[in-house]
Amino acid sequence: MSFLGALCATLAGCGDVSAPRPAPPQRPPAEASPSPVRVPPTMAPGPGGITPVFERGPATAGRTVALTFDADMTSDQGARAARGERFDNPALIDTLRRLKVDATVFMTGRWAEEYPDQARAIGNDPRFEIANHSYSHHAFKAPCYGLPTLGHQDMAADVRRAFDAFRTAGARNVVPYFRFPGGCYDGEALRALSAAKVTAVQWDVVSGDAFATDADAVAEQVLAGVRPGSLVVMHCTRSAAPVTERAVRRIVPELRERGYRFVKVSELMAAAGRGTPADLP
Repeated sequence: MSFLGALCATLAGCGDVSAPRPAPPQRPPAEASPSPVRVPPTMAPGPGGITPVFERGPATAGRTVALTFDADMTSDQGARAARGERFDNPALIDTLRRLKVDATVFMTGRWAEEYPDQARAIGNDPRFEIANHSYSHHAFKAPCYGLPTLGHQDMAADVRRAFDAFRTAGARNVVPYFRFPGGCYDGEALRALSAAKVTAVQWDVVSGDAFATDADAVAEQVLAGVRPGSLVVMHCTRSAAPVTERAVRRIVPELRERGYRFVKVSELMAAAGRGTPADLP
């Protein structure tokens, strides 16, 4: 009987002889649905809404380290770029991708305007997030390595202008974090930035890659300084930091051999919880 049933199911005119019904169309798996937008963690503002400052993750989060890269370009360097000076470093970004390193790029708005395709590619790559390094790369406190200084009344607008430049470039993975040009700030700058509603991000490990010519010296400085939860400052500016990519090729495997995992600043901040705003300098 089973043979006859199978035969009838194959031949035309056999009616409904126990032929299996076609399976209903499958719904796409749940992971195919758009995932909800992740809200980046931030630190709670200080008294009066003052901008909080984040310097490193907690050691209790295990062997995690955040490599951060400042994409510097001042508002008045367009002529130098037109003459061929390179403020980008696509080889560095390619190396981070090849080595599967998550990282945070602190980008100036002027850099995003000069290299919109790169800004969009970085900002749409899930390995990276873009944070704010001001629009103009002018100082928020004087003196600061000879940088021109913004007035307090212009600081929040300068930060907002950088976010606008990221949006215009089409970058999506943008987080509400800000790094002061040169790392220079004071209490007045933190108060002036309160309207921008950002968390300021500093670091606990200085790579020394700015204007360096010895990649091994940069790598050794980073390797000597990293601790669980460390936040490393480096640069994504070829003309001003020419050996960074080579240093990264040594830093990454050596830290992985020590058991470190590379994370974005947002993950370090999430591990820290709400955090405590820094004291005013």
